[in-house]
Amino acid sequence: MSGHDCEACPVASELAPMGMQVGGVDRVIALAGNPNTGKSTLFNALTGLRQHTGNWPGKTVTRAEGGFAYDKVRYKIVDLPGTYSLLSASQDEEVARDFILFGQPHAVIVVTDASALERNLNLVLQVLEITDRVVVAVNLMDEARRKGLDVDTRSLARDLGVPVIPIVARTGEGLHALLTAVDGVSSGAVQTAPLRVTGTPEFEHAVRELMTHIEAAAPGVPNSRWLAIRLLDGDARVEEALRTGELTRLVSRQQQQDVRFSKQIALQGAQ
Repeated sequence: MSGHDCEACPVASELAPMGMQVGGVDRVIALAGNPNTGKSTLFNALTGLRQHTGNWPGKTVTRAEGGFAYDKVRYKIVDLPGTYSLLSASQDEEVARDFILFGQPHAVIVVTDASALERNLNLVLQVLEITDRVVVAVNLMDEARRKGLDVDTRSLARDLGVPVIPIVARTGEGLHALLTAVDGVSSGAVQTAPLRVTGTPEFEHAVRELMTHIEAAAPGVPNSRWLAIRLLDGDARVEEALRTGELTRLVSRQQQQDVRFSKQIALQGAQ
């Protein structure tokens, strides 16, 4: 084992209000994707019988989480609801968006369908707007081959700026490469450069102005650009988080955990 327990990590304080305990694991991974991409098949292939299901607090949305170990690192993986976007238009989208944004998992695996890749990339781009720590799993490669489709995952990885791994979750093809990529991204050993869409000069100016206000209201807030874009799009949930001070409290709590975690690491290093 790695000797590190995620219960002392900043992520623990973010996940506790979501009804999730992370004691006994080293890293937390989110599993996102459109419906019918084989996301649950991948979840089952990684966790086997080490999984359980329930509901998200206050929601009727089912939550599945499980565990697995790879290269002596213990992972908790959370299977987020299948969604086509993170725009909070439904409970499923809100749950997935809040977990990635506020839960701040160590990495997000976005599962896509190799035979319908273009449609799936909308969600990929939205996740890339929120976090740098993304691995794209291009599933159902066998179906794509059967249909005569050639998916150039190497070029896709170059264009998206994150690892893109071809897999067949049903047979286990490519899972070792996927876990190696997840290990690299979640540990920080692999640096990503996510593709982020830019708008007109006027739009970018408005985004920068809003980012300034957001960062002043909640110093240290992660993803201020994404929050600014969502405000411009009229996202009521983000507006509420800012107006009520919820976002400020979340950032403050995370920073307190950061200090405690840093002190703990320093003490371990001095021993």
